[in-house]
Amino acid sequence: MNEKLEKAIDEIVSKSEKLIKIVCSGSLDSEYNKVVFRRIEKDRFLSEKYTRDKVFHETIEPDEIEKCLKTRIFGGFKQYDVMFTDGGLIILTNKKGTVTVKGNKVKTVMDAVHNRKKNYIFTEGEDIPALKDLGVFTKENKIAAAKSEKFKQINRFIEIVDDVFRKNPINEGESFNVLDFGCGKSYLTFLLYYYLSVKRKLNVKITGYDLKADVVKKCNELADKYGYNGLKFIVADVKEDKLSDEKIDMIVTLHACDTATDYALDFAVEKEVKYIFSVPCCQHEINAEIRKGGDFDIMLEHGLIKERFSALLTDAIRVKALENAGYSVDCLEFVGFDASPKNLMIRASLAMKEDAAEREKQNEKLECLLDKYGASQTLLGLMKSEGRDGINRR
Repeated sequence: MNEKLEKAIDEIVSKSEKLIKIVCSGSLDSEYNKVVFRRIEKDRFLSEKYTRDKVFHETIEPDEIEKCLKTRIFGGFKQYDVMFTDGGLIILTNKKGTVTVKGNKVKTVMDAVHNRKKNYIFTEGEDIPALKDLGVFTKENKIAAAKSEKFKQINRFIEIVDDVFRKNPINEGESFNVLDFGCGKSYLTFLLYYYLSVKRKLNVKITGYDLKADVVKKCNELADKYGYNGLKFIVADVKEDKLSDEKIDMIVTLHACDTATDYALDFAVEKEVKYIFSVPCCQHEINAEIRKGGDFDIMLEHGLIKERFSALLTDAIRVKALENAGYSVDCLEFVGFDASPKNLMIRASLAMKEDAAEREKQNEKLECLLDKYGASQTLLGLMKSEGRDGINRR
């Protein structure tokens, strides 16, 4: 290894506690197009090696950093961009073996972002019972070291909800009614209740629906334990059972399986629910029916691509159908892809009362698209005005 390059690596190792990221680019003789070496925890790093169509990941422990840098990160690239919390290095190499090292002692925007303390909505020190029961908080209301990522994910969800309330303020003490479809073990339901009742100071009522009686029983016991009088759980099937007749302000459906998401979204449209937060899951319907017949046939030739294409098509239709019903809709990442592959959230706010005739006209265009591929989509079927009376749960 070139002496100047080895000296630069030694400097990086000596400052490893300040190291943020190394980006290796411009392949000379490497089998990879790019390599990224970045911090993921206090003392641990992740190596990401990119080929044309794959990414290979390797977690690097503290005692492996020097060996990894010298044998698996440096070598084979034209440029190495090294970022520390207090500056950085640019290392340039060429095929002749010439090495140029440039230092940068000025803080970059990236450094500032890395060092800035995150202002979470839920903060360490708050007495939040559900976070302690989850093990995210210790008995002293400190963040458990092993649960820091979970703490960030929970706050991410609450931030997505809070963003809507900041843009559409609701007065303290105002009544607010929420339905949670397919609530499961419901830790996010309890945290949503805490956010709305304690942080937003609303007169909140949340009803969680789930198919499993034992889960519902356990959740009701926890609601009593926490003193959450406005939170209750009911055994119900969103596809069949009659649901609430009350005015509903918000629905939440996180990982409601397959077409259960469609029934929840249709309920929201029919009841003119103001806010929708939906993370779809297990989109099997279109994948089971779709066949070649249109411009996207290339997406149906391989099983994995077909499955992903079908899932994206399902959610794209759901988004468009909600827009046709008068909702303002955006799609965003719920959690990082490395935490869950089911990471697309549909967030919608009712913007105007829909024109039923125009909505059906626009939805027919979506049905024509699906007809080319021999597929159907439940939300479109449910939203047909002539079909509403036939749904058991109505």
